[in-house]
Amino acid sequence: MKKVSIITITYNDKAGLQKTFESVLNQTFKDFEFLVIDGGSSDGSKELIEEHQNQIDYWVSESDKGVYHAMNKGIKAAKGDFIIFMNSGDYFYNDKLLEEIAPMLTDEFDIYYGDNYKISPNSKRLKTYPEELKFSFFYHSCINHQSTFIRRSLFEKYFYYNEDYKIASDWEFFVYVICYANVPYKYLKKTIAMYDFTGISSNPKFAALLLKEKKQSMEKFFPAFVDDYKDVNELNSKRYLQFQYIKSKKIAYKILKATMSMLLFFLPKMAKATPKD
Repeated sequence: MKKVSIITITYNDKAGLQKTFESVLNQTFKDFEFLVIDGGSSDGSKELIEEHQNQIDYWVSESDKGVYHAMNKGIKAAKGDFIIFMNSGDYFYNDKLLEEIAPMLTDEFDIYYGDNYKISPNSKRLKTYPEELKFSFFYHSCINHQSTFIRRSLFEKYFYYNEDYKIASDWEFFVYVICYANVPYKYLKKTIAMYDFTGISSNPKFAALLLKEKKQSMEKFFPAFVDDYKDVNELNSKRYLQFQYIKSKKIAYKILKATMSMLLFFLPKMAKATPKD
């Protein structure tokens, strides 16, 4: 059995798929399983897959119910110990990435994650992660499946991706297995992938849907923290983040504190908070 299964999900993204194929097939480490799940593309993606079918262990091109349905199909077809999703448009940081990482994937941990670059037409930004994945981290962030090796058996033991969601299924899976099931994980301190940051999950238009789905997951698995989740979302508002930025600048923060003190001097005094019954 192969240690690593690379799963690529694609739909009508021939250019992105070509980029992913080049990265995966150019890896110096060759002892991996490669699966491609195409949603029935009509832009030449299927023909591209057929051109490389001798280098692909499993592929299918058929209509599906969405991204997470396709990802689940890939998981169920995979045979490797660990799974990593490198979807069309995503690619490994360099050609020696798997050669460096494969020896690190042992029985000691169930999730191995690293950093990634978020790539969009006008930007390239490195996203780094903490060594300790606290529950508070998942309030406002998540590790990325493009830079995470997941033990395949976790999906069988706990659950597969929620196909009712459009954006937050991987967030739901990670927050559950790490914060609820307490599976062992390890930060690799390496850049793993170049992440195509133009998809639905990174589109501001879908921010409300993301929050809605995450709230549904919180109500299902962590109901006692739902109100805290609302508070944290407020703390992550643009105004709060601007305040934090100003606070990091010594002179600007002094000016802000002086201005606030003057405003508070002219305002009625705040009532002291009293504990609830």
